[in-house]
Amino acid sequence: MRFFVLLYLICTTAVLFAQDRYVIQIKDKNNSPFSLSNPSAFLSVKSIQRRNNQGIAIDSADLPVNPAYISQISATGAAILGRSKWLNTVTIQASNPAVLASINALPFVQSVENVGRISHGSGTGRNKFSDEKLFAEKSILNSDNYKKTSFNYGLSLNQISMIGGDIMHNNGYTGNGKTIAVIDAGFFNADNMDAFDSLFATGKILGTWDFTDDNSNVFDDANHGSHVLSIMGGNWPGNIVGTAPHASYWLLRSEYGPAEYIIEEYDWAEAAEFADSVGADIINSSLGYTEFDDPAQNHTYADMNGDATPVTRAADFAAQKGMVVCNSAGNSGNGPWYFIGAPADADSILTIGGVDDMGNYVSFSSKGPTSDGRIKPDLAAQAFGTYVADVNNGGVFPGSGTSFSCPIIAGAAACLWQCHPASTAMQIMQALRQSASQFSNPDSFLGYGIPDLPQACLILSSSYNFHEHHGNNLFLTGPNPFYNELKFAFFPDNSHFVQILMIDFTGKIVFSKNLNVDHHNMVNHYSINEPLSSGMYLLILKTENGLLTKKVIRQ
Repeated sequence: MRFFVLLYLICTTAVLFAQDRYVIQIKDKNNSPFSLSNPSAFLSVKSIQRRNNQGIAIDSADLPVNPAYISQISATGAAILGRSKWLNTVTIQASNPAVLASINALPFVQSVENVGRISHGSGTGRNKFSDEKLFAEKSILNSDNYKKTSFNYGLSLNQISMIGGDIMHNNGYTGNGKTIAVIDAGFFNADNMDAFDSLFATGKILGTWDFTDDNSNVFDDANHGSHVLSIMGGNWPGNIVGTAPHASYWLLRSEYGPAEYIIEEYDWAEAAEFADSVGADIINSSLGYTEFDDPAQNHTYADMNGDATPVTRAADFAAQKGMVVCNSAGNSGNGPWYFIGAPADADSILTIGGVDDMGNYVSFSSKGPTSDGRIKPDLAAQAFGTYVADVNNGGVFPGSGTSFSCPIIAGAAACLWQCHPASTAMQIMQALRQSASQFSNPDSFLGYGIPDLPQACLILSSSYNFHEHHGNNLFLTGPNPFYNELKFAFFPDNSHFVQILMIDFTGKIVFSKNLNVDHHNMVNHYSINEPLSSGMYLLILKTENGLLTKKVIRQ
């Protein structure tokens, strides 16, 4: 992967002082030295393979911005800061009006737009993440309060078990083999934290890049990304374990916390393109954009239509390239702007809202729908009382913010994809939605609700439709969860033949029996007494008229 970092070092130069920054919209990619027939010149083997696995064609959006165009822009005296191949833009820094006039005169330039003046020490001094808090008191683990699992989750058990992540881990699905790109504001001290020592020791931190400062050091900036990373990749037994502790990670900085200008959306696009090029499977972005230090750049609710903002277009491009993109809904639910921001409005990504430790909506979580009427957020996870590893005090603290619910789901997606590696990104996202607590009745607070990972696995494992069955004809007469014996009863409708099946959450049939039943009986009783492993199963009765299904858990 060193090639891709070096490519960014060579291609991007910056003179970091307080000059205005501009985005140049390029008209075309004509006469490019890059060819769609040779994608290895601009995409890694892993990135190409991800496309091939999902039947995604490499197209003109994958071609880098024409380097000849960049050279001509540079020749005007502008400092090249970055470029986005998906948006076909170049960002520059310049102060001389004559330079801008020369750029505007270039035949391949469509427009030049001021996107902000970000440099060290600039900005309003407000903290972008001031509405997200770590509670002051370090919590003490009561070791009697957690159930037997393959990990000692410590204080993080609730946020993982709420979505069935502990069941996934118990069955070996911990995100291994999947790569998550974390796009954030910085990962202060992450290279020295106990929560991440196993990630570094096992080579799971694949690399870093700072798209704001154009260097590889992301460990000297904001601590927001470190908190976010601990919720996915943390592995500090007895304190915190993330939802994907064995996944691999790229740590990418695109956000400059002390200021808010729209150039950060273009930096986000570059980070997402980089994640694509190095072969990431999932993007976690606990970031959002609505209003800026320059009010002229502000978005409106009408802009939250899935197409209007640069960062939203980039997020949809990322999804089109076969990545699962998870983005926090935002923390504006109690404010005058109470809607989601960008790129949470993107139509092809998972937007994550927030609940408390009991699964109830928390009022600060930004609401939908999008301005064009689509359901957002898509899913929800714990955003209040979510435990994170603190970068300064060497402990685990509860925090609040949808920045913390988002990585719960990003890590969950890695575990689900590990369980079903042949699935496409769109299938992973849809299974998560379909497994969620209010799939049949989504709303603008939690979307489809809190996902259930084992049930998402079952959805991907079989052809059985979980939401179109005669569930009232099948009911359990024994406990659920059960131990050695599962007791149930069913109405046989007009069928003489019934097949009883149980499948585990990987889709494997673990029990099968054919019955001839007397349909004159009002209720037929049956029990299964088999040596089954602990975990989630789907009980299925196939009759001549259709399927009866129930989700059951073996303790």
